[in-house]
Amino acid sequence: MLTRKGKYGLKALVHLAHLPPGQLAFVNDIATSNNIPKKFLDAILVELRNAGFVQSRKGKEGGYRLARPSEDITIGQVVRVLDGPLAPIACVSQTRYEPCKDCDEATCQVHRMMLEVRHAIAEVLDNRSLAEMRDSTRGEREKYHAQAS
Repeated sequence: MLTRKGKYGLKALVHLAHLPPGQLAFVNDIATSNNIPKKFLDAILVELRNAGFVQSRKGKEGGYRLARPSEDITIGQVVRVLDGPLAPIACVSQTRYEPCKDCDEATCQVHRMMLEVRHAIAEVLDNRSLAEMRDSTRGEREKYHAQAS
């Protein structure tokens, strides 16, 4: 399950992806616009900076911006940094694999099913960029507003 940390991190990155390249956003603006507690967002942005997704500048003219184009950042990369492996159980994880102590992976039906789940999650998240996520929210908003009118 995606944690609040993962959800807030993605929301913050989508916010930054809406800005013109190079433009900085204040933490307060990101937090207020996305209903994210500022203190929690500060910690998340530090992790995202350390992982190379965002850049920061201190001072009165400071803020955050994407470190690379939104087309080059996959949702899977972000989720792994903020929430850890995509796998529902350790014996199917590609990044933090641990063998099962209570079964034989070759014959375990749970292992097989969870491997399929892990592949499905990775297929979606590793093949969607931050730009696609940003653009899909634009389209959804426009569709919602058109239906509401």
